Amino acid sequence: MKLYMKPGACSLASHIALREVGAAFDLDQVDTDKKITASGGDYRRVNAKGYVPALELDSGEVLTEGASILQYIADTNPGSGLAPAAGSVERARLQEHLNYTASELHKAFGPFFHAGASDADKQSAGKSVAQKFDYIESLLADGRAYLLGSAFTVADAYLFVVSNWANFVGIDLGNWPKLKAFVERVAARPTTQAALRAEGLA
Repeated sequence: MKLYMKPGACSLASHIALREVGAAFDLDQVDTDKKITASGGDYRRVNAKGYVPALELDSGEVLTEGASILQYIADTNPGSGLAPAAGSVERARLQEHLNYTASELHKAFGPFFHAGASDADKQSAGKSVAQKFDYIESLLADGRAYLLGSAFTVADAYLFVVSNWANFVGIDLGNWPKLKAFVERVAARPTTQAALRAEGLA
């Protein structure tokens, strides 16, 4: 398999998940501005959407969209415990968290990474991110270690990556102590550390 990624981007969640299951895979870094891969290819031929991640399977098929890739990795490695069984309430909860992270929290960070965003845009984005963080903090207030309880899942990998962006855009995670502890907990996992090192982030 090959994971098309950009250091520190949302593709890091898929990278972490692949390491969690012990998969054999290669990394190909993408310049998302120029749409060129580190190996010199036109990334739009891999993923017409132009953004990461994309996962090229051994069959040659390509999967896109982080939440979909994360579920695929978990489902093809059922012994990893990275996702509850399909059809269970717990699985629906996993998808609920993946979708919230993708459609709400991830998108809220958008203006911070958009070259044309104004200071006002970023200020508004900061308020939106804070509201999303308030919700996550409330989820973690019952003392759970991870989103679904005591077990780490692919939803945690995604939430970790997106929440960690706060450290690069001037948002103090200390305002959400439960979430900050969660980010530190996931960051300390050996697979996360290995992925961060491979991406030149640690």
